[in-house]
Amino acid sequence: MYYFTNTHKDMISVKDLSFSYGSKGVLKNISMELQGGNIYGLLGENGVGKTTLLTLLAGLKKPQSGSIDTDGRAPFDRQPSLLGEQFYLPDEVAPVPAKAADFGLERGKLWPSYNHKIFLSALEEFEVSPTQRMDKMSAGQLKKAWISFALACQARHYFMDEPTNGLDIPSKAQFRSAIMRYTGEDSLVVISTHQVRDLENIIDPIIILDKEDVLLNASIEEISKKLFFDYGNEIVPGALYLERTPGGAIQVYPNTTGEESKVNLEALFNAVHAHKDVIKALFQ
Repeated sequence: MYYFTNTHKDMISVKDLSFSYGSKGVLKNISMELQGGNIYGLLGENGVGKTTLLTLLAGLKKPQSGSIDTDGRAPFDRQPSLLGEQFYLPDEVAPVPAKAADFGLERGKLWPSYNHKIFLSALEEFEVSPTQRMDKMSAGQLKKAWISFALACQARHYFMDEPTNGLDIPSKAQFRSAIMRYTGEDSLVVISTHQVRDLENIIDPIIILDKEDVLLNASIEEISKKLFFDYGNEIVPGALYLERTPGGAIQVYPNTTGEESKVNLEALFNAVHAHKDVIKALFQ
């Protein structure tokens, strides 16, 4: 594995963060802490501000009130030392008029830890030719080229907006493998996604964002301790969430016995949104 050396655990602290577009409020008094060594899954319905939050964390937008502290630095100050340690990958990536290998060598100069061997290795895993022009690639190939470049930058902080959009099924498996292989042990990765099944094996902790609120910011272990995910046939009265399946049902209810269960992220998301106050009380 291509791990870089990191001598400390990174941390991002968000306090009372607010942002709006004109009269349309998106984020209001959002507070959370993000710790290095984690791949966070950022979930939420359309319009709750997931992309806005990622761009604020990356320093591409300025908080209108509140603050973001990244190891003692404010992202919007755009300090070169911090810019070289982070990477923001948008949902829609640019079709650069250059061969992938040439693009990597030139653009990689902006990141002190850029590793061209990693870029070429990741491209090979994604089955993308380094000699192909990026503006001639299909949408899926282009996305994979940008993901490969992002990982080759060996950043400490990654902010990825819907990275599996446009990828076929084999490529989604390759993405999961690449994230685990090429990010550092102390990297802080935040991935916004609607495709929870694509990423449920690698994202942990889980953040569920709502309009003007963080409904949940908890590890899979903590979720499993406080909520039970029942895959049996017997319907439990008062379940926080119930979804009937061909083989029975998926149910979510408070874990009163301490028994472990496998967390289903789709069921978790629906349970949280159906019972916001109950969930917040459980995880306070």
